[in-house]
Amino acid sequence: MIRQIKISNFEQVKSILHAAESCRDAIGVHDERGSAADARSILGLMSLDYSRPVILVSENESELSRVYRAVG
Repeated sequence: MIRQIKISNFEQVKSILHAAESCRDAIGVHDERGSAADARSILGLMSLDYSRPVILVSENESELSRVYRAVG
């Protein structure tokens, strides 16, 4: 499952991190340059390019939706 989302501030990045920490399955975040990060890794998330929308990826649709909604 994938969801595209525009991140415009660091608070939204922290929301992804906090929501992903409670997920049992992995949540990936991919930017348009092809870089990917584990949503549970603040260093990984900080390395991504947020000038364009990023893609959230997970095998678990309900957990992916929870992370997506947390960004708001």
